[in-house]
Amino acid sequence: MFFFFIGGVNQQVRQVLKSGVGRCIGCGSRSDLVEYEKVLNLFFIPIKRWPGKEPVMYCDDCKLFFPQSISPPPPPPSVEETRLPSVTDVLKCHYCSREVDADFRFCPFCGSAL
Repeated sequence: MFFFFIGGVNQQVRQVLKSGVGRCIGCGSRSDLVEYEKVLNLFFIPIKRWPGKEPVMYCDDCKLFFPQSISPPPPPPSVEETRLPSVTDVLKCHYCSREVDADFRFCPFCGSAL
């Protein structure tokens, strides 16, 4: 006598608590805070369901469940943050607050180092 078990346990979203609150750790797309439940399937028929312990993050694109404690990667820096000052920028003297060309190493008005 042989017995084959064709089934398994998987997770399913029960309720979306907050939509788009984080980023997926797998693909980087938006993820939702959800309540989930575990489902026991036998021959692809749900037999038993029981709720998960605490809310988790869920990515709808790659179908990944992950805990809230894993923080998503930080967003990339904006263009303004990555821009380096150019040589043609106008400088201001720290002492007299006058505008000085970037070519000067000393303020021509008060003589202080720039």
